[in-house]
Amino acid sequence: MTGAFAHPWWLLALLVPIAAAAAYVAVDKRKRKRSIAFGNFTVVADVTGPGRTRLRHLPVAALVAALALLAIALAGPMAETKVARNRATIMLVVDVSLSMSATDVQPDRLTTAKQAGREFIESLPNDLNVGLVTFAGRAQTPVMPTTDHATVARALDGATLDSATATGDAIAAAQSAILQFGEQIQGPEGPPPAAIVLLSDGKQTIPTELDDPRGAFTAADEAAKIGLPIHAISFGTLGGSISVDGQVLPVPNDDESLMEIARRTEGEFHSAASLDELRDVYGELTDEIGYELRRSENPRPWMVAAFALLVTSAAASVFQGRRVP
Repeated sequence: MTGAFAHPWWLLALLVPIAAAAAYVAVDKRKRKRSIAFGNFTVVADVTGPGRTRLRHLPVAALVAALALLAIALAGPMAETKVARNRATIMLVVDVSLSMSATDVQPDRLTTAKQAGREFIESLPNDLNVGLVTFAGRAQTPVMPTTDHATVARALDGATLDSATATGDAIAAAQSAILQFGEQIQGPEGPPPAAIVLLSDGKQTIPTELDDPRGAFTAADEAAKIGLPIHAISFGTLGGSISVDGQVLPVPNDDESLMEIARRTEGEFHSAASLDELRDVYGELTDEIGYELRRSENPRPWMVAAFALLVTSAAASVFQGRRVP
């Protein structure tokens, strides 16, 4: 019970409405006994009517209930509210390899990824720091973490396709950007919390081994050492293909390696095969890393309910032509 209220000792104030209710019941019984001894029941029944006897208790009942709700409000009931992570840093890491030109997602994977990525950036809290890494055969960091989300969105829009896929280099570049930025803004509480959001559709090709010193698994292990989660999104479908020099090449999405990257860093893995699915994934990530739940006092609902009961008590008293006892 104490964990649900900021000031639990105010719950002792509940004794007031309880005592008031008990006193009212006792007085009412005494009045009824006197009525039985001296009253004319025929006249009383004619005057009050069949339903008025019960309604005469409404003003007091509403008043007692309002007092009880006010006592609970004074105790400071706790509730969870969603609060923006204003000091957090997110690096958006986007695959721009040739496989992202596949049209299994209309109009093509990269165009769709840019649209959803832009919406994701715009949905984040204004004071949250966002950076961008794009990668194909090499990783680039066009925007370091910043609260200027429009700049990040423009940089993503300007990303162009290139050959090969160096996923490990991209993760390493994102981690480096986060560490550099963290040193610049580190306060007494230490560096701000950070995360990487990795969107890719294909297997790593540079180097060929994921456990290579430059490989994605190695980079993920380095991120795990500093507690940096990687939320991986596998984008596209198994039936994707591209045309290179007149030759059709299959480019299925790669769930297995991206799932392992997320697992090693205690991040989340998601798979998306359309714009709507990618929007849903980004929506989940916005809530996960853009906001946090904090417990705080929230007496307002109890006070509103108490006010409504006070109004009910006053209205019932006026209607019955009597004072609130």
